[in-house]
Amino acid sequence: MKKNTIAISLLLICLLYNGFCCLAQDYTIEQVTSYPFPANLVGAPKDQKIVWDFNEQGLRNVYVAEGPAYAARRLTNYQVDDGQEISGTQLSDNGQWIVYVRGGEHGGYIYDGPLNPTSDIIEKTIQIYAIPFVGGEPIFLAEGDRPTISPNSDSVVYTKGGKPYIVPVDGSAKPRLLFSDRGNVGSIAWSPDGERIAFVSSRKSHAFIGLYTFGQQELRWIDPAFHRDANPVWSPDGTQLAFVRTPGSGGKPDSILAKKIVPWEIRTASASTGEGKTVWRSPKTPEGSMSLAQRSSSLFWAADNRIVFLSYKDKWPHLYALNLKDGKEQCLTPGNFSVEQPQINANGTMLTFNVNTGKDSLDVDRRHIACVSVEKADMQVLTEGNGIEGYPTFIDGGEKIAFFSATAQRPFIPAIIPSNGSGSPKLVAEQHIPKDFPTSQLIVPKPVVFFSPDGFVVHGQLFDKEGDNEKKPAIVFVHGGPQRQMFLGWNYMDYYANNYAINQYLASQGFVVLSVNYRLGTGYGYDFHFPDKAGSYGASEYIDILTAGKWLQELPQVDPARIGIYGGSYGGFLTALALGKNSGLFKVGVDIHGVHEFKRDIPNPEEPETAPDAREAKQLVYQSSPIAYVDTWQSPVLLIHSDDDRNVLFDQTVDLIRRFEQRGFKDYEYISIPNDSHHWLLYKNITRINKATVDFLVKKLKP
Repeated sequence: MKKNTIAISLLLICLLYNGFCCLAQDYTIEQVTSYPFPANLVGAPKDQKIVWDFNEQGLRNVYVAEGPAYAARRLTNYQVDDGQEISGTQLSDNGQWIVYVRGGEHGGYIYDGPLNPTSDIIEKTIQIYAIPFVGGEPIFLAEGDRPTISPNSDSVVYTKGGKPYIVPVDGSAKPRLLFSDRGNVGSIAWSPDGERIAFVSSRKSHAFIGLYTFGQQELRWIDPAFHRDANPVWSPDGTQLAFVRTPGSGGKPDSILAKKIVPWEIRTASASTGEGKTVWRSPKTPEGSMSLAQRSSSLFWAADNRIVFLSYKDKWPHLYALNLKDGKEQCLTPGNFSVEQPQINANGTMLTFNVNTGKDSLDVDRRHIACVSVEKADMQVLTEGNGIEGYPTFIDGGEKIAFFSATAQRPFIPAIIPSNGSGSPKLVAEQHIPKDFPTSQLIVPKPVVFFSPDGFVVHGQLFDKEGDNEKKPAIVFVHGGPQRQMFLGWNYMDYYANNYAINQYLASQGFVVLSVNYRLGTGYGYDFHFPDKAGSYGASEYIDILTAGKWLQELPQVDPARIGIYGGSYGGFLTALALGKNSGLFKVGVDIHGVHEFKRDIPNPEEPETAPDAREAKQLVYQSSPIAYVDTWQSPVLLIHSDDDRNVLFDQTVDLIRRFEQRGFKDYEYISIPNDSHHWLLYKNITRINKATVDFLVKKLKP
């Protein structure tokens, strides 16, 4: 009896020891989402200075570092999780002043303005501040947005309510209105001498490029026409402007479903006379008509009278240089890869950007920093390896490049690398990653490729913790956008970095997670990015999601009867579509602020002048919407939405729940969050949503 008691005691001790060991190897969802997320990286073109902001569990602050040591130093002291975003960060040319915006949300599609996610009784505003690089208290400059510092570093122009204002960078005088204009003023660009600003005056059906000269009482218009002019950039000598011109609104109704050719052109104009001319026209092809140069920071007036722009004309987003002397253009970055986030150095001779290419074939699902001269196709990839990099910018006279760097296990932090590719990256602020962040416990996702029935090659990342012998439940994760790409590591966008953390945590809890880069996403060329019958006109991308679920069912470690799905925004739309159309496969889902009904302004098919395929388009819009499948929706779902969502209106989920009630479907749960936004500006709300997502999937698939 005594021996048996001893044996049982030893067995209990061993069991307890093994249990504690297992617990020690685990981590919480709070730990894996405790990473600091950097944003708004800017550098001093002539000095070894960089500026960025960290979001550390809801505490958003401006940081700086200076070479050669690049020790991170916090400038601001915002110590409350109040959901007030920091954006628009600028560093003056003399390196002495930092200007930033606090408040609002700058990723919304529908409308902008202040947000109040904490439900304070005092109205919030969007505010512009300045702070010396050496340190000190932030100086309140004005209520407004989108500031830009003058070349002589003494003043800031910004907009408020579509009107331009100016204020001294040191706050020594009150702001004043620069001028009145009947349009909505934006895209402000200082002339190199700091005596003029070019701007865009948006006027609904069309847009003009305007010119304001300080000390004069009259606006001048640059090459005005009946089109939309955008993205003005100055020539280095300040005598000319380049800009992008696209058609104005209106015209005869065309096919809704066919791929359209929308011509665009680059024009140059004299800054003194306003007379302009076309220097480049887009090819008459659907891919050539993609006006990527219309986007901010994608059109440059480089050295030696060259204009550099981004175009999809060869079915990949590449940089092209147009020589204004002879009118010849050259692709600077040929190859089957994507160019993103281009920036030019101070003297206009070199560009830096990120690419999904390198020596490793798996780099198609990564991002690396590259650079190229403006005169020839001599692209060099600077950060080869298994990391993920983004948002490069030149510093130190172009000798170095600052960027954000991550791996599969380490979240993003700033880094510095020589622009000639001679050295390894120097990491900055690594000590800001919390000590209990589970770096070593995170898995490296495996790259997977499968084929959709209609011939698309679909990439994904598989999160699977090895060592379990029992059959596991599995999850399909669907990113939003849809113009996004998930990587073999942390994502450089905050929303998707959070998704990556959730996928890691689900894997740690015994799920197999497949993150799907479905068609409509970026990184795989024009045909993948712009497929036929996709989105609201056919939702062909859902084929990839359905195929992903079936692919998971075939894995030997997966229980085919326990497949779930979750996603946010456009990922929420595809989650809802999966639950409505294929409840037999997708047993449970979490739909986070998803689109449930596409609302397209389609002309009445009975009108005398209407699109030839208006009737077909109208039917496709309905068939592409999850509301068309409410009657066949059987799977339990958790619905999450915030009611100040500026990307997907809260009404989308209000309407879906009303339809559930009318049908009598009760197998749903919900979380309704007042006053927060699409991007969950409060960290405590992110934590709540993450835990609810995981708990719901565990409850339904691991009872």
